[in-house]
Amino acid sequence: MTAASSLQEYHLHVADRKWTILHTGALLSVADELRFLGQQTDRVPYGAVLWPSSIALTHEVIARADAFRGTRVLELGAGTGLPGIVAASLGARVVQTDRHERALAVCMENGARNGVGTIEYRLADWTDWHDERCYEWIIGSDILYAERLHPHLRRIFESHLEPGGRVLIADPFRTVGLRLLEQMEADGGWSVSLSTWGVGDEREPRSIAVYELARQQWESRPDRHESSGQTR
Repeated sequence: MTAASSLQEYHLHVADRKWTILHTGALLSVADELRFLGQQTDRVPYGAVLWPSSIALTHEVIARADAFRGTRVLELGAGTGLPGIVAASLGARVVQTDRHERALAVCMENGARNGVGTIEYRLADWTDWHDERCYEWIIGSDILYAERLHPHLRRIFESHLEPGGRVLIADPFRTVGLRLLEQMEADGGWSVSLSTWGVGDEREPRSIAVYELARQQWESRPDRHESSGQTR
């Protein structure tokens, strides 16, 4: 894998905790993202860069630290691995997956860099999924980008979430992702609630949604709420 010296660092400080993540570039603004997508080649997988959704999801995990402690967590499309690494450092038992070997190598390097030796890493393709386990949490950042993959994601959610478990998905309000969530809610099987985080430039932060999905048959009363936060 690429040597650490050729990668950039992102430092996250929350209260008295600190995490350091290696990545190939930070895409915190819409302009950054459009520039990257316009120049994108197969040489750099999407997951090796730092996306604002990953930062927002990480802050959501930290805000729910007590709820994550001691639970089993599956991270889909882990990329640089920031949310799962933080969850593991808070006491969760985490499985991080990605279909790109190079991205997963960066993820593993980041886990070691942050002194988290308990994470399990797996190359995995949502369209050819082989995992029999269930998890209290399934998390992912910016994983709703391709409509053709929605049936596979939904199957993973439905097959591998423990009763009473939650799915947390961070997404920059992409229309394609909203369509999936609206359909899951309209079908009557899921409740969807929302938190909003501002990521990036304090003067003009990018709004990132963190959607919480729960199976309705496990809820006596589906809890819908909205909250907001600001982070960088």
